[in-house]
Amino acid sequence: MKPVKKEHRARTWFVRTLMVLGILIGLALVFNEQIKLFVINQMSQSTVQKLDKKTAKQNQKKPATFNFSAVKALDVQTVTHAAVNRSNNVHPIGKLAVPSVSMSLPILKGLANDNLSVGAGTMKADQEMGVGNYALAGHYMTNQGILFSPLKQVSEGDKIYLTDMQRVFTYRVTAKKTISETQVQWIDDVPDKKLVTLITCASPTEGEVNRIVVQGELINTTQATDAALEVFK
Repeated sequence: MKPVKKEHRARTWFVRTLMVLGILIGLALVFNEQIKLFVINQMSQSTVQKLDKKTAKQNQKKPATFNFSAVKALDVQTVTHAAVNRSNNVHPIGKLAVPSVSMSLPILKGLANDNLSVGAGTMKADQEMGVGNYALAGHYMTNQGILFSPLKQVSEGDKIYLTDMQRVFTYRVTAKKTISETQVQWIDDVPDKKLVTLITCASPTEGEVNRIVVQGELINTTQATDAALEVFK
């Protein structure tokens, strides 16, 4: 009987140990996700608040990558890399705001993973605000207030604001659609139109093949006075 009891105790201990490990791993995953979202939000808001006209202009001259196929999901490792290397790798050139969904983000030059861990990345080289089709990409997160997640709540008629810290460009949303990832024509310039196009994944699921696209037409351009820049705070 004694060997049987010892075997039973060993099995019970093993099962309990596995249960405890499972709980600890689950808690670690939950807290890792919360920490990741917190870091992303802090990086975004800090970058928005610190950007000035001189820095935005200097960063326009920085080299950038526009390889969308190299974009990675925002796991803890990717976000950590962005946080550690932000001062060297993240170059804000402007700001984006959609007040109707409480969205305020920095605009970064290019689609590098460090950029997309912080805010909106420009999708085409040499694009200019207020000219052609100004296309921006951003990550969709499970938290509705982080990065491009609020785009799901945008409606036609809402206003989108961009600034390069010299001027403020106001656009009115004219289209919101769910498209296939292969429908890249949405970022092309359209003759005689001045557009902004915002693109994000349709869900946080890895491998998501659909995209949410929000497009607006330019309705006003003003100087970037302190009053005009209030919309980005």
